[in-house]
Amino acid sequence: MAVGKVDKWKMKRWFTVTAPKVFNEVSAGEIPANSEASVVSRNITMDLFSLTNNPAHMYTNVHLKISGVKGEAVQTRLTMVEQLYSYIRSLARRHRTITEVVIPLESKDGVKMIAKPIIVANGRITTTRTRALRLEAIKEMEAHFKKTNASDIVNEVIDKRLQSEISAKLKRITPINKFEIKKLEIPDGI
Repeated sequence: MAVGKVDKWKMKRWFTVTAPKVFNEVSAGEIPANSEASVVSRNITMDLFSLTNNPAHMYTNVHLKISGVKGEAVQTRLTMVEQLYSYIRSLARRHRTITEVVIPLESKDGVKMIAKPIIVANGRITTTRTRALRLEAIKEMEAHFKKTNASDIVNEVIDKRLQSEISAKLKRITPINKFEIKKLEIPDGI
């Protein structure tokens, strides 16, 4: 006699993913899993547009880590906000200088973050000005992060308020085209 096979997909349950408080805990979709234990610690990458319905967020991805399960609902923590490679690549053109910086930071409420901004300058600039841009960006970001909570920082980065504020200060050194935070990593999540 033939033994019937069990379809593994029919055994799975669907869990509703809830976005973190930074995104007003909106529903972020559903994921299948065998059990609650197998859902915890999964990583989810999704575009920010699907959480905010704002077309300006089309080129931004967020990385969420599942932190807990309550029944069929799944709580998440934000671990990274990043710009798509295609968007960053569109900023790099001929006769422009791209300067990258990696800055370990800590917010007012003690959340450790790693910011990876890029500075796009019009034309070719000297090494001295490049160094000055890096140092000024580091100084401004450290000062801003020390006086702001982590959730407010994430909202400012997403809405590009922080970038425009720092860009205005960097333009005093040399004309720049764009100051963009390519990645904002939050290892412990918020």
